Amino acid sequence: MKDITAHVRAILESIEDGDIRLALEDTPSRVQRALEEMLDGYTTSIDDIFKTFDGEGTDEMVATRNIPFVSFCEHHLLPFTGRAHVAYLPDGRAIGASKIPRLVCAFAHRLQIQERITEQVAHTLMTKLKPKGVAVVLQAEHACMTCRGIKAVGTELVTSIMLGAFRDNPATRMEALSLLGLRNGG
Repeated sequence: MKDITAHVRAILESIEDGDIRLALEDTPSRVQRALEEMLDGYTTSIDDIFKTFDGEGTDEMVATRNIPFVSFCEHHLLPFTGRAHVAYLPDGRAIGASKIPRLVCAFAHRLQIQERITEQVAHTLMTKLKPKGVAVVLQAEHACMTCRGIKAVGTELVTSIMLGAFRDNPATRMEALSLLGLRNGG
């Protein structure tokens, strides 16, 4: 990430209507470091995440739920925070347990919209893992809705995508939603 401290300083000077206060002197460099950390998804290699185990997971569903994530709305540069729930139906290949949360965070740690993260996680799993199906559900509270605009604190945006067996077979979809804790209002 290029040095943005001068730009942050200019924003602060605009907000402060002139020179910034002493208490804000270190803010530009703190913002730089914070953004480098929170937007590290741009430097994460998706291919490096995919350590798979061949010959595994031939007759079971794998579900990872309540994966915490924080992302930044590309429209307002405000955070949205939530939980991701991911299930897949292996077809002879499984992925390490920590890799799904890593994948979610790799996409979330970019300037984003929630719908795109949902799609990216699902389609990446389908492409790289080639399972029989993938289900991804994200639930998040968006600061652009809670601290500005409508000010709807506590409102969650829910996005989902069902691919393969989860789209085609209602019983498989319901089993996934149950495992993810999302059935009947979960």
